Amino acid sequence: MTSLPFFRGDLRIAGRLFRNTDRVDVRQPAVIVTGSWLTVKEQMPETYARALAERGYAAFTFDFTGFGESAGEPRQAEIPDRKIADLVAAADFVATLSIVEPDTLAHLAICASAHGLAALARIAGATVRQRRRVVPRHGERGAVLWRAGRRRVAACAGERRPRSLYRHRDDRHGAGLQGRRPDAAMFFELDYYANPARGAVPAWKNEMATLSWRYWFMFDGLRAAEHVRTPALFVHSDGCVFPDNVRTIEASCAARRNSVWAEGTQTDFYDQPAQVERAVNAADAFLKGID
Repeated sequence: MTSLPFFRGDLRIAGRLFRNTDRVDVRQPAVIVTGSWLTVKEQMPETYARALAERGYAAFTFDFTGFGESAGEPRQAEIPDRKIADLVAAADFVATLSIVEPDTLAHLAICASAHGLAALARIAGATVRQRRRVVPRHGERGAVLWRAGRRRVAACAGERRPRSLYRHRDDRHGAGLQGRRPDAAMFFELDYYANPARGAVPAWKNEMATLSWRYWFMFDGLRAAEHVRTPALFVHSDGCVFPDNVRTIEASCAARRNSVWAEGTQTDFYDQPAQVERAVNAADAFLKGID
């Protein structure tokens, strides 16, 4: 793993590159990996980046603006347009790296970052747009529309109760608001975010700026699908959230697309070996099958 920050304008974005070789004269196909909302690169993005690196990819992760080690205010704020701009900047940056094979850049988007962000980033002019790719992945090579999303509320019973999962932050001051409030980002139990052996890593903050809601309630993550011409792969399960939305997006895509319907719940796809291996194997086969 190599720390590799880049810039979007004057903002410093913290990035990491994962490869299975230290040789700078070896070029590999590149994949940008992004995760769920309110998360950092050390969570599910790193899990997938390491798995892809083992298969010979140059996998790049980063903290979105306002999260983790990246600069930007307001902190802990989910603003789709800002994330789209970050994705475009990341794609432009990765495409300049000498260790990347030309015309191979792809995007593996997990959960919330597959809510149309990748598609919109392509439309906004990401480097990946030269080639055929689809909704989920930015790439010049292909797109893995990774909609292994958040788990349904009904499927959460029995998981260990977290300590105030996703506390709120004041819009301006960022003061943590304690308690399991009904308007919290995650008001139900999810072991992934409560368990230090899974997603409760030191780099992650259990907070969300309340201003995030106004952006998410007005964000349409489905409308971009019909405009995208990049091949895409959808990996999902009926045990994950919004399976019908995935089918809708897949049916709307104008380019070639494949889908894999697996077994497992939302957060199983974040880090559980069986689900991660199934998804990464599918992504690997999909990318290698693109001419």
